[in-house]
Amino acid sequence: MPEATVTLRNATGLHARPAKIFSRAAAEFAADVSVVKDGRRVNAKSVLSLLTLDCHQGDEILISVEGDDAASTLAELVALVEAGLGESEGDEGEGPA
Repeated sequence: MPEATVTLRNATGLHARPAKIFSRAAAEFAADVSVVKDGRRVNAKSVLSLLTLDCHQGDEILISVEGDDAASTLAELVALVEAGLGESEGDEGEGPA
């Protein structure tokens, strides 16, 4: 089962919007995807499950994939996290002033 540890770079961590982006991306794949933080493993295709991990900027998470195309699924999800999950490191989700 391919796994990778990544550090959350975006300012809001894995909160509502980034969790939604991640879970939707995970749901596009047939493989089972889970995220582990501090020993807690959750289904990455569930926004609510991801939110229970209480992930913040700088936290390390383990992405684990099992099933069809596991390696390519993992690569795409790692790239998504490393790209900031749709946010920049300093973006706190505020709109224009």
